Amino acid sequence: MDRIDSDIETVLDAAARGERVEADEAEILLHARGDRLERLLVIASQTRDAGAAASGRPDVITYSRKVFIPLTTLCRDRCHYCIFVDTPGQLRTLHKPVYMTSEQVLSVARQGAALGCKEALLTLGDRPEERWPEARAWLDEHGYASTLDYVGAMARLITAETGLLAHLNPGVMSHDELVALRPTAPSMGMMLETTSRRLFEEPGQVHYGSPDKDPAVRLAVIEDAGRARIPFTTGVLIGIGETAHDRAESLVAIRDAHQRHGHVQEVIVQNFRAKDHTAMRAAADAETLEYVAAVAVARVVMGPDMRIQVPPNLSDPTELELLVRAGADDWGGVSPLTADHVNPERPWPHLDDLAARTAELGFELRERLTAQPPYVVSAEEWIDEGLRPQVLSLAAPDGLAAVTPAAASPAASANPHPMPEPSSDSRTIDVGSGMKRGLAAKALIERAAASPASLDDAEWGSLLLAAGEDLDALAATADDVRRYTVGEAVTLVVNRNLTSTGFRAALGSDPDPATFTLDDVTAIAMDAAALGATELCVQGRLPASEDPSAYVEIVRAARAADPALHLHAYRPQDVWDLADRGGLGLDAALGALRDAGVNTVPGTGVKVLSERVRRLVAPGDLEIDRWIEGITAAHRAGFRSTSVLFYGHVETAAERIAHLRELLRIQADTRGFAEFVPIPLPRPDGGVPLVPGRSPLDEHRAMVAVARLMLSGSIPHIQIPWTRLGLDASGVLLRSGGDDLGGVLLDGRVKPAAGIEHGLELPVKDAAALAARMFRPFRLRTTDYRWVAR
Repeated sequence: MDRIDSDIETVLDAAARGERVEADEAEILLHARGDRLERLLVIASQTRDAGAAASGRPDVITYSRKVFIPLTTLCRDRCHYCIFVDTPGQLRTLHKPVYMTSEQVLSVARQGAALGCKEALLTLGDRPEERWPEARAWLDEHGYASTLDYVGAMARLITAETGLLAHLNPGVMSHDELVALRPTAPSMGMMLETTSRRLFEEPGQVHYGSPDKDPAVRLAVIEDAGRARIPFTTGVLIGIGETAHDRAESLVAIRDAHQRHGHVQEVIVQNFRAKDHTAMRAAADAETLEYVAAVAVARVVMGPDMRIQVPPNLSDPTELELLVRAGADDWGGVSPLTADHVNPERPWPHLDDLAARTAELGFELRERLTAQPPYVVSAEEWIDEGLRPQVLSLAAPDGLAAVTPAAASPAASANPHPMPEPSSDSRTIDVGSGMKRGLAAKALIERAAASPASLDDAEWGSLLLAAGEDLDALAATADDVRRYTVGEAVTLVVNRNLTSTGFRAALGSDPDPATFTLDDVTAIAMDAAALGATELCVQGRLPASEDPSAYVEIVRAARAADPALHLHAYRPQDVWDLADRGGLGLDAALGALRDAGVNTVPGTGVKVLSERVRRLVAPGDLEIDRWIEGITAAHRAGFRSTSVLFYGHVETAAERIAHLRELLRIQADTRGFAEFVPIPLPRPDGGVPLVPGRSPLDEHRAMVAVARLMLSGSIPHIQIPWTRLGLDASGVLLRSGGDDLGGVLLDGRVKPAAGIEHGLELPVKDAAALAARMFRPFRLRTTDYRWVAR
């Protein structure tokens, strides 16, 4: 370290002059901290900016709008940090295919295309047929010589059917295999990760027992990709046990290969994130400044013309500034539809949020294609002639993605066949009315999965009425859509309810147990946090006798008690009460709640978005137009919310579909809904059925499955209300398209009766056991669907 301390200024001086940095110098720079790290960041930023100006794209950070297609989760390797892979036994238990079928692939790709995606990232395990007979048997049965043969077939199919460009990430490939796949995709990739042989050769190290993680083999792939003239993505993984020397050597090896062939289009510098249920689950994540230094050194080593990519979902939003200062200029692929199936605990940022954050950092966010701009501009050299027309049709003259009008979302698509308004005594629509257009149930279900915007309301209504084998197929398809978009995890938030209807400025001598004061709010919030809650949910209209300013005071008291507690507070009708009785108006009421500390709002307080239904079953609820105005204003004020449908009352199938259609319209306008909760009528028989004689559970299966399919690509999470259904039925619905169980609903030790669902509590161990019975991972989450370590 003494040598490093004495030499670092010399190396920084050389880097500032633009001199070539070799492995020994890079290793020294990786140790920069304090003022020296600050200087390194300045050098890295200046290097990046010089390259951007020379390319004609000053102050631009790029990304690719993509869908993530996990073609198979079988793999012959045994990496100690990976949760992507499954065994054949796990696949059977999950009712998950050995390989995604072509129909499943196209379903995801078509939804992505409808959302404006241009890239289909095909990621999979390395050569699973070399380890698993089940993989070999599937390939033989379907007529494919190898997994890579199937990769090529799916890449061709995706481009032919959807116009998306494939980016292939299938692991180790030979030169001949690279050449064979080149006509199917404009770009390919494989992380080098590290040149450390120790991590590969020593028992117990992260790559031991994984033949495809031999550094020599992976370096050969990078060389062969260059010889094959393929725009290639590679990079390093920081924090898996490698040394600073290993990192430096890895970066220099990538640079040298690029200088020989000119094909490395971007270098990813990725920070390790520990995963539950892996051998490295107890390992520390990559330390922030260590990671930032690695990004800066990557920039300095690679020079001004290389794209340095950092995944935005693997760092907290506050850390993105450091990464940009370190010379990063590409966020990589970001999906508006699918999870990061390799890092499912880290959701993608929404693209609007990423654009806003990028602008805050002084840069413009621009979309690119799978191939970086220099390779698109020089397409005759780098892109197979069969792919060039499609690549160039999507490109602007500078090689970035052409700027096109925003892609229509499922919510925004016109409905060519609206359903008629129901009569007051109508309960159902004609069974099969959607089918009369000549579509069999199977074809309609497949179209609902692949192109939800293409179904009219009558067709969606007919799916709500599915029974028997058709319902089984509907639920299975919805579950596939759930699997290949939001992923496998079953999630739950540890929360506590506080019903603000029970607030009293002062309590009498014999208070109702459900009533509470501001002092109680402080104690309740502190108690909830002490019990492990990350969220306090507050909702309910204050009594007319209480000052409406109490809405704000309750939030302030809870925020002061525990600043880290997420406050999920106040339905539209509660906010309207503050706005009206408090004389503030809607926007000012929302601003006051935000300033007091509210984070998100419940989208409850409505049964069905139909005035007919409201007048019949809930005349005391907020009028529908005021609920819509209230939730829309909340979204525009920066609050995200839940969305709900209470079903099984007097509503028709048509009214349920109209409700979902309105949620989609709001979401297209505000994108404020984080989840949808289909809530059945709380009766022993499960409510009034849409289909006479259909069991309550089948009623729920149909509702959840249709919600998953219709809302896919718009509202990501479908929450199963276990309080209404019980755990056994909830498990069935988690296999019908659901992915979330809502909240624990702690009663707490302070004023337990002050919660609207007092006496109903879901212990974390019971939720985890339910997920385990389905062989799905269980994760505690925050209100905004980030995972919480247990």
